Amino acid sequence: MKIDYTVDMREPGGFYFGPKSEAEEVIQNLRTILSLPAGSAPFARNMGIPFEELDEPMPVAKARMGGSVMTAILEQEPRALVEEIRFYEDETSGSAGRLIPVIRFKLREG
Repeated sequence: MKIDYTVDMREPGGFYFGPKSEAEEVIQNLRTILSLPAGSAPFARNMGIPFEELDEPMPVAKARMGGSVMTAILEQEPRALVEEIRFYEDETSGSAGRLIPVIRFKLREG
């Protein structure tokens, strides 16, 4: 039975040069992908996700962002088998209207 892992961008995460496991490495990579605007990483312009969708009404932005997140993960971290993508809307802080992704995944075998 495969283990479910979660990447919750509401929680702080660190960067480790020597991840202890493949799961920890994949989690770290997903956090990086989810936090980078596409085209912003020098020497890795394909890394990250496009944020143009965020100028749309919230239901449209969630749908489009879900597709962008799924595509980015499939292309940039193929070891993650995405089970679920959820978004939390930050309405309480100074970042009202911000979509915060939570990804549930399993490690792909092979």
